[in-house]
Amino acid sequence: MVRSREGSLASAYQTFGDLNDEKDNVILFPHMYSGTHRDMERFIGEDMAIDPTEYFVILPNQLGNGLSTSPHNTPPQDGGMGYFPDVMIEDDIRAQHKLITEEFEIKEFQLILGWSMGAQQTYEWIVRYPDMVKRAAPIAGTAKVTPHDQLFIEAHKEMICSDPAWNDGFYTEPHAVHTGLRRHALIWSVMGLSTQFYHQSEQAWERAGFQSVDDFMANFWENWFLPMDPNNLLTMATKWQHGDVSRNTDGDLEAALGRVVAKVYVMPFEEDMFFPVRDCEYEEKMIPDSELRPIPSLWGHFTMFGVFDKDLEAINEHISNLLNESV
Repeated sequence: MVRSREGSLASAYQTFGDLNDEKDNVILFPHMYSGTHRDMERFIGEDMAIDPTEYFVILPNQLGNGLSTSPHNTPPQDGGMGYFPDVMIEDDIRAQHKLITEEFEIKEFQLILGWSMGAQQTYEWIVRYPDMVKRAAPIAGTAKVTPHDQLFIEAHKEMICSDPAWNDGFYTEPHAVHTGLRRHALIWSVMGLSTQFYHQSEQAWERAGFQSVDDFMANFWENWFLPMDPNNLLTMATKWQHGDVSRNTDGDLEAALGRVVAKVYVMPFEEDMFFPVRDCEYEEKMIPDSELRPIPSLWGHFTMFGVFDKDLEAINEHISNLLNESV
């Protein structure tokens, strides 16, 4: 793990494969809310579209995730914990751009892709630095956060902050806020998957290896969120809540997306309640050389976890098709 710096912000990253002499075999793969680079590694392999024997793959960690500069790893006297400032998606992309251009001297990407907040970062890249990106795949995310998502994010932030142990971000240790983190996990369990996932006729939780909805709640949702640092989650949530590429064009979303010169596959998940297909399609129609590639799955927004093999295979197939597009 290596860190690059943008001002006082340090961005951690992981790489796979080798950068070729021409420096033109690069894929950038940022991650989602609550994640790290490790969560994207399942899509990298010699038997997959993102083949590290062919491509140099960079997995950046977003600011606030606990590996890059975050409330969790910044001392309070230096602006950590409850003193940590709001950062935006743009701050991530500026830090990544500095890493790409100065440390690696890379001038173009074969592909940038990402899921959820990774999609937000993908959109920011192709709008802010359009000439650097040949292909892009924003997966289950939007270029401009919708009012619905802003409300949802406010609700899940409130789940954490309503725990008295949060103490305005100055808790004794992260697990002290376990009540807030459990509430946070609960609201994600409602919105993160499709309604059909929980339908008795489907029993999708059983096919995923769980004995009941309660077992799934405890050993999937709570197991995911309870070990996390509350301030880190709130920092990432604020970035998501304010994600908007139209800040590059004085609020004009159509003008922002009209800047894009990459070949783009917009890849929503059909049962996603955060980023419905129609919201993604609305933006896709503004992107000059783009295609809408919906993916069906009962896993809704969390289809990207690839718990069902067919979901992982479908995502990988779309990535493969995009990499094979002549640009």
